[in-house]
Amino acid sequence: MSNEETNKKQVISNMAALCSRSEQCSPDIYKKVIAAGLTEDEAVEILNYLKQEKYIDDERYVNAYVAEKFKINKWGRIKMKYYLRMKGLPDDVIQSGLESIDEKKYIDLLLKTMKEKARKIKNKSKFEKMGQIIRYTQSRGFEPELIHRYMNMALT
Repeated sequence: MSNEETNKKQVISNMAALCSRSEQCSPDIYKKVIAAGLTEDEAVEILNYLKQEKYIDDERYVNAYVAEKFKINKWGRIKMKYYLRMKGLPDDVIQSGLESIDEKKYIDLLLKTMKEKARKIKNKSKFEKMGQIIRYTQSRGFEPELIHRYMNMALT
């Protein structure tokens, strides 16, 4: 066996072990395989093997990412979509993952985030308070139309 074949098998083994430990997306694995010194054709071949053996599944990755960022980081859909696009995942996969968020829980999180921010703002006029809440919730990735729709509920 040549040195290149040994290196390729080692990379496959390393990537399979990595994917077994945690969810990974195909663009991340592709970058790691290229960084290991393999050609693009070999990287595509390795990706196909890992997908075939169910080590990599972009839909599964997106669903896990969305669930984690929603429950733990309390992000909105816009921020999640932005970060998933930066990873190079297809829009249809991203969209299906974002649709898995329960709408009632999403609105409840938005209201909770807005109310917590409103409580922290002291000695400001109503409009300054609204501006700070809007900026904060948009930075968390929530949609502007939802923020404005539920603003009065958050200020009461």
